[in-house]
Amino acid sequence: MKRLFLILFSLFTQTLFAQNYSIVIKGGHLIDPKNNIDGPMDVAVTDGKVALVARNIDPKGAKQVVNAKGMYVMPGLIDIHGHVFQGTEPNNYLSNGPVALAPDGFTFRVGVTTIVDAGGAGWKSFPAFKKNIIYTSKTRVLSLINIVGEGMRGGAWEQDTADMDARMAAAVALANPNDIVGFKVAHFQGPLWTPVDRAVEAGKLSKLPVMIDFGGNVPPLPLEELFLKHLRPGDIFTHTYTLLEGNVREPIVDEETGKVKPFVWEARKKGIVFDVGYGGASFNYSQAIPALKAGFYPTTISTDLHTGSMNGSMKDMLSIMSKFLGMGMALPAVIRAGTWTPAQVIHREMLGHLSVGAIADVAILTLREGNFGFYDKTGYRVEGKKKFECEMTIKGGRIVYDLNGIVHPIVVQP
Repeated sequence: MKRLFLILFSLFTQTLFAQNYSIVIKGGHLIDPKNNIDGPMDVAVTDGKVALVARNIDPKGAKQVVNAKGMYVMPGLIDIHGHVFQGTEPNNYLSNGPVALAPDGFTFRVGVTTIVDAGGAGWKSFPAFKKNIIYTSKTRVLSLINIVGEGMRGGAWEQDTADMDARMAAAVALANPNDIVGFKVAHFQGPLWTPVDRAVEAGKLSKLPVMIDFGGNVPPLPLEELFLKHLRPGDIFTHTYTLLEGNVREPIVDEETGKVKPFVWEARKKGIVFDVGYGGASFNYSQAIPALKAGFYPTTISTDLHTGSMNGSMKDMLSIMSKFLGMGMALPAVIRAGTWTPAQVIHREMLGHLSVGAIADVAILTLREGNFGFYDKTGYRVEGKKKFECEMTIKGGRIVYDLNGIVHPIVVQP
């Protein structure tokens, strides 16, 4: 009798609350790594939050119903390495310059609801980034501010160690806790550890992680020293699978033996985060294939999005996820590396999952089957049989992208 009462009460409750749902996503296969969900599940959204996750949610009374049959439902993707400080200054590269991209045009259509600008803004230029990009974007935009005060302007600006002020960077981060998630080192050419050490100092002062784009030098600075002597657990090494010409940066896979170097495994045990950061020149199959065969998977998947990378072999977040799926990374692991893990890495645990009460950021993807070609910057091409495509993106409980009109009724947003 008690069991019957509970069943009836549950059905009554679902029917009651269905009247208040703004969106019900029906018939999809939910992958929510935080909550260990990987199976058929409906999701209901109300007031911008996840209201219910259950096998069969009654859509009666919901304002909109999404038909996700045959599709994968997951938290909105989080790209922790992009360049979205777009501007009009001709000599500013990725800091208020033309090579960066306006986020809303390149996020929602691939399921990304949160993007982190990785070092475009420095502690001097952050106010302009916040005013022009963070405040005006529908995408959730966060920042890893550059240890260089001028940000990623290119050229001599990024080599100026006098402009690498740990205390000023930390002060700006502490004054903007909702927007700044860490610090970035990038493009420094030379034998000095100064940029890394000052960024880590800023990280210690503000209790935030550091992302390292290791720049270059001849001979290259040793990765073992970077990982084991300079970085802390939780700090991020981006461009993990790159092999640059000219012996300017040490790769993680030994080119002669084809094996992941022992200290790289040690760094992973230490807690170093290994980020893809694909970019225009920062991914090589010759590094990625042997690394993945050995079980060295990325901690986080990210794009290094800018005008050069998006029109090269990188394309977008879903293209990269498809490549890693094709190299043998399990589907749930690929989703985790683009959702819950990056949320943890940038200390935004309110994102990257679809727990009841969580922010309703949702990506709905299909996994197309066919013959696809995935290539890297060298022209090395791999055949693939599966490729992700975004059907719908929901950000904060609002549908912001719908590829094929899978919601009823369709409401065209301005």
